Amino acid sequence: MNRLSKEKSAYLKHSANQKIDWYPWSEESFEKARLEDKPVFLSSGAVWCHWCHVMAEECFYDDEIAGLLNENFISIKLDRDERPDIDRRYQLAAAAMGSGGGWPLSVFLTPGKVPFFGGTYFPPEEKLGRPGFKKVLRAVDELYRRQKDDIAEYTEKLMNALKTAPVTAGDINESLLDGAVTDMLSEFDPQNGGFGTAPKFPMPGALEFLLGRYVLSNNESAGLAVRKTLEAMALGGFHDQIGGGFHRYSTDRANAYAVFGDRLFMEVAKGTFNFIRDVLSGPDGGFYVSQDADVTPADEGGYFTWTDDDLRKALNDEEYKALSLYLMSDAGAMHHDETKRVLFVALSAEDVAVKTGKDVKEIAAMIKSGRSKLLQERNQRQTPFIDKTFYSSVNGMLISAFLLGYKVFKDEGLKEFAIKSLEKILKLRFIENRLFHTEDVKALLDDYAYLIDALISAYEVTGKASYLEQADGLMKLCMENLWDSDEGGFFDTDEHLLEMKIKGIEDIPHPSANSILIIQMLKLSFMVNNDGYLRYAEKALRLFSSKAKNIGIHSGYYFCALDACFNPVKVTLNTPASSDLTSTALSLPTPYKIIGYGEDKGYVVPCMKNVCYGPVSDPAALKALLIKRNA
Repeated sequence: MNRLSKEKSAYLKHSANQKIDWYPWSEESFEKARLEDKPVFLSSGAVWCHWCHVMAEECFYDDEIAGLLNENFISIKLDRDERPDIDRRYQLAAAAMGSGGGWPLSVFLTPGKVPFFGGTYFPPEEKLGRPGFKKVLRAVDELYRRQKDDIAEYTEKLMNALKTAPVTAGDINESLLDGAVTDMLSEFDPQNGGFGTAPKFPMPGALEFLLGRYVLSNNESAGLAVRKTLEAMALGGFHDQIGGGFHRYSTDRANAYAVFGDRLFMEVAKGTFNFIRDVLSGPDGGFYVSQDADVTPADEGGYFTWTDDDLRKALNDEEYKALSLYLMSDAGAMHHDETKRVLFVALSAEDVAVKTGKDVKEIAAMIKSGRSKLLQERNQRQTPFIDKTFYSSVNGMLISAFLLGYKVFKDEGLKEFAIKSLEKILKLRFIENRLFHTEDVKALLDDYAYLIDALISAYEVTGKASYLEQADGLMKLCMENLWDSDEGGFFDTDEHLLEMKIKGIEDIPHPSANSILIIQMLKLSFMVNNDGYLRYAEKALRLFSSKAKNIGIHSGYYFCALDACFNPVKVTLNTPASSDLTSTALSLPTPYKIIGYGEDKGYVVPCMKNVCYGPVSDPAALKALLIKRNA
């Protein structure tokens, strides 16, 4: 056992039995490197990373590689989920060195923490054009011992290249919104959905922004892009057709259902909530960080894939005929084993009915019963490892999503579990007026952003002032610790490793924390009657406007924030949280809605932009007023 056995991170503990003398990220490790004059090998990854497991299996259990690392290097293992701030900086350095980025990240550092060589996955011996790790270790050791002057010169140039240049603020106006729509739609793939070319990541910020533009301005092209993309995601192998949820990355579908009323979107959104509740959450509340894609590194995605024989064994003959047409296709073949398939909707139920000569209702029933049997069969398999760490950022994001689900679907179970999870994460991670990312790791910007969002969402659905007060207090704490008092905007952390002060606006692909915080400042300015928040939000919007315009599709949530600034809908609820009028106000698919509670007088007062309307006491009248706004 090495010293990683004492760590809290599940990913680090996975390496505890390796013969490598691993250190966690610590000053102790760099002090030892200085004393022994050795370079540092830093390996950064996560439980969910397939190639991290492959490299561990191939290299880190290899006796020769363990010997080379123990003799010539100080080796550090980093969990990128636990310390995304450290990982992000070395990812940028690896990219600047021409090594690309991703996980596992494998970089070599001086004892002063400065990188001088790096890459991602290395096989033990040269393979597929990748240098062998044994050869890399010997070459780096020789380079460090014989060419320190060259390394010093190189690292100085690298650090200069990585220094954050001042951001040039730009103007903000509504015409930027139209330009952003045009830019995003220029990357839309009308045939397959999504943006750009394969491989594609879902772009939740772009989808959210385009959905808002469709509602606000009746932009049919924006609506088409969102609908086509979400349909493709719902029917494709990206979506777990058996158990619900999405592989690798996901975005909830509740907003799309509220706008389009499409039953498919409702089913997928509810399936995603059910998957998260059943698999990725604790029984007494709280959300886990991830589920591995693999049971073993040799079988990528094996738990989720199916062979023809698997289907035959699990289903009766009629179900097999229907589901093999419905969900099995050669296009879903795994690259490492073509007998295994990722399931996706290859043919519609109607097409299956035509091919089999059966009634479509009969086929739909077979699909339903067949899916249930496949899920039962899969539940008998050895399940992939689940990292049960509670991170503030992940919990804040999912609590907000569950509360959105409650607003749209009126599902009390979603609200109850979200509120229970919020109370749990506050107890675990907000201690003596200090917020933590996880145990003993202080909060990063994402933690503040998503938890403030969750608190505001909790206030909206419960009307409890305590949640609003906590959101206000946490925002003030975030500004105290991470707001850039010179330029505006928020730094990702107050520990600027390698002197890199990062203020990001891009969605990567989860929502940009700066963008989320701008939206929350806009909300709080109304909710707690503090114009100071509005001024800070506008300053941040101006600061990031030029950069957001340049990165287009990757700044979707920035443009959501800009839209929220110009097109807010402020609704004062002089009604209890349990009333039909409140339920209607919360459930309407009105973008950039800001909720405030007043005394119970039996009516609500909506204000759109700078125009306020008279009191509304009838749910139908409120719906007509807010929907008319978008016509």
